[in-house]
Formats: sequence, structure tokens, C-alpha cells
Amino acid sequence: MNADRTAASARRMLWIVVAGFCVVSAVLVPLTLPLGWDELVYASRFGPYGPATPFSAPRTRGVPLLLAPIASWSDSTVLLRVWLLLLAGGALWLGFRPWLRIVHRPAAVWVAAGLYGSLWITLFYAGSAMPNHYTAMGATAAVGCFLAPRPRYAGVAAGLAVVTLMRPNDGVAVAAPLLLAAVLMPALRGHLWGRLSAAAAGLVAGALPWVVEAEVRFGGVRSRLAEADQVQGGLRAVFSLRDHLTALDGPLLCRPCTGDTVSLPVTEWWVLLPLLVGLGLWAERRARRSAAPLWLSVAVAAATAAPYLFLVPYAAPRFLLPAYALLALPAAVGLLAVVHRARTRRSLPTAAVLALALLGHWGIQIGLVHTHAGIQQRARGDWDRIASVLREHGVHPPCVLAGNRSTIPIAHTAGCSVTESDPPAHPSALVLRERNPPHWARDWQRFPVPDTYNPGWTVVVRP
Repeated sequence: MNADRTAASARRMLWIVVAGFCVVSAVLVPLTLPLGWDELVYASRFGPYGPATPFSAPRTRGVPLLLAPIASWSDSTVLLRVWLLLLAGGALWLGFRPWLRIVHRPAAVWVAAGLYGSLWITLFYAGSAMPNHYTAMGATAAVGCFLAPRPRYAGVAAGLAVVTLMRPNDGVAVAAPLLLAAVLMPALRGHLWGRLSAAAAGLVAGALPWVVEAEVRFGGVRSRLAEADQVQGGLRAVFSLRDHLTALDGPLLCRPCTGDTVSLPVTEWWVLLPLLVGLGLWAERRARRSAAPLWLSVAVAAATAAPYLFLVPYAAPRFLLPAYALLALPAAVGLLAVVHRARTRRSLPTAAVLALALLGHWGIQIGLVHTHAGIQQRARGDWDRIASVLREHGVHPPCVLAGNRSTIPIAHTAGCSVTESDPPAHPSALVLRERNPPHWARDWQRFPVPDTYNPGWTVVVRP
């Protein structure tokens, strides 16, 4: 009976964490924030957000599926962000809930959700049309359902399907250690074939839309992989740990990361997280409890992070969200072990250090959310200013734009399409930043765009 009350209390606390996560995100990140580049690509699959922008080989149909209930009939950014915020909160609940019957102390589950939900990356992207939070929660739920004494086969399959639908490479990274664990861990062999079948079914179900689209649009899986590799700058053996460290405080996409630095206090997460994970694993061993579930969580976290650390030649803070979510579970066990020690021994220094560490962590993360929300509000406003200059000088739909890498969101804002051929075929105008026009457009009229957040924008209009 006491165990049931403890689990019920942990469930209630998890709901409170989820609600707090949604509220804090809504307060810090304006619901009026214009859609970003990737978000416009996904949303423009639907008529209210047309015209459709190019949908490149690395992208998947997972995010458009999330947007469909709203974006298919309304172009309201606020309504879309409210919907996504509710989805993000629901995903947070579903991701961590399976762990309530796995960890020795159910309270560790809501603490883990709080740690993961406190990160500026998670809060910033909660209301965004981006895949990484759902990849993280799908992975966390799949591992939890996989480890249950009576495995939740539907949960394993659904979690892996979500991960793979969002990002196929992450689906493979999550499934591989789970399949190995089912074979190698004695505690999991009781339902071996059920676990293997559920994991395989989820992986196949999530990958099927990607494979079908590869055959229909890209000439096959191999061709799509080759094109995706080209778009991403060529996957190769790299060591991008430094880039990810640099990206801890932004920018949202660190490509390239040369010349960027990271503020020393921001590295606290990379200090706090491994310290708490180590304490959690040590606490389970010291209490003579099986730490196998926590070790599997660590193993899957490492598998999801490895491709981004050793194959992708650039960094974005959101890439590591699945690893952070899975590592938050042993970290929460470690945090509770410190709290227990401080309470039982009435150690004021331990309590003070812990309180200062957590307050510092929250202060840094909230500051970063506020900073990046403001930056994106102003930077995305540049697209409207550029579109206004285009209209002032006679560029109206139907129109075709060419220029630098940011042409896609600018063209969408202006109601134009984008030509990606080199040299571009019959563009109405070029949009350039801190660049001179190519030789074939040097006699075109140039118009600087005033009052932009990022300086140096120029519109070059065809005579």
C-alpha cells in the first residue's frame, strides 16, 4: 500500500513538472515568435502556410504529421505554437511515465523530467515544429517500456516508431543497444522474442514512410542517403565534441563553429550531469540494487550522441536532447542520493552546495532561453524587412529568388519560390548578405535593407 501511495505521489509530481514546463516555456518564449527556417519548411507542406518550400533529402515527414491537426486549416502562428506546446508537455509525460515502475525511488522520475525540462534547449523548442524533443521522449519511453518486468510491447514499438519517424538515424541508434541488451542481459531474456519483435516492429514502422518517399522522390534509398549526405556537408569521421561544447550557449545551429566561444558558467550542465550520473550509479551499487536499467539508459544515451559527436561535421544544441533525457534518469537518482544524505546527516554544507548548484543551473538556463528567444524574434523579423524591400522595388508573386542559404525563409515570407540551380534560372531578384552579386548580375540594381538585426543584407533586382 505504501508503495502504491509513493507511485501515485510521483505521478502527481510528474504532472506538476509537465505543467510547469509548459508554463515556463510559454512565458519565456513568445507564442508570437515567427516560424523559423526549418519550421517553415515543415509547415509549408500545408496550404495555409504555402507556397511549399523545398523538402530536402535529410528531412522526414514526422514533424508535418505533428502539425497537421492545426496547420492543415489555420495559418495562426499562436494557435500552432499552443498546440505544439501541449504536444511537448504530453510527450514529456509519456516519455518519463514508464520509468515509474522501474527505478527504485519513483520520485527520481519526476526529478529526471524536471532536470531535462529545465534545459534552455528543451524550453526553447517546446513550442517549436522541430523533431528532437519527440525523438528524446520516444527514446526514453521505448527504453522504459523495454525494461518493464512485464514489457510494454506497444510502448516499445510506438516509442521507436516515433523516434524513427522523426529521425531515422536516431531510431537505429536507439534500437541497436536495446536489441543487444535483450540478448546479453540475463534479466531481459524472459521475454526475449517479445522484446526483439516489438523493437524491430517499431523501427520498421517508423522507417517505412522514409523508405517509400526515397523510392518515389529520390530514386531509391541509396540515392536519398547520398543526397542527404551532400546536403549535410558530407558525413565523415570527425570529433565535434568541442563544437558541441561551443554550442552549449548557442547559436541554434553552429555551422561552422570556428571563432565562436562559450561562456564558462554555461558549461555547468556538462559538469553537473556526469557528476550526478556517476553518483546515481554508485548509489544503486552501494545499496546493492541492480543498476542495469540505469546502465542501459546510459548506453542508449551514448549511442544516440555518438553519430553527432563522431560523424556530423557541425553542431546544434538540440542534437543531444535524446542523450540528455536518458542521462537525466541516473542523474536524478544521484541527486536524490545527495538530498537523502543531506537530510539524514543534517549536513548543512551539503544542502547549501546542492541548493546553490541547482539555483545557478536554473538561473543560467532561464537566462539562455530569454536571450535566444529575443535573438530569434529580431533575426526572423529580418525576413519581413527584406520582403518589404523586395515589394517596394517591384518583386511580387509569382516571383523567383536566389541568393545565400537564407533565401528559403525569405522567399516564403515574400510569397516567392526558390531556384537552386547554379547559376540560378531566371531569378526575379537575388538576396545577399555581405556578398557582392555574381558577374552575371552586376548590372542589376542593388538596394540595401535598412534596420536589420543581422547587418549587410542587400536586394539585387533584375532589370
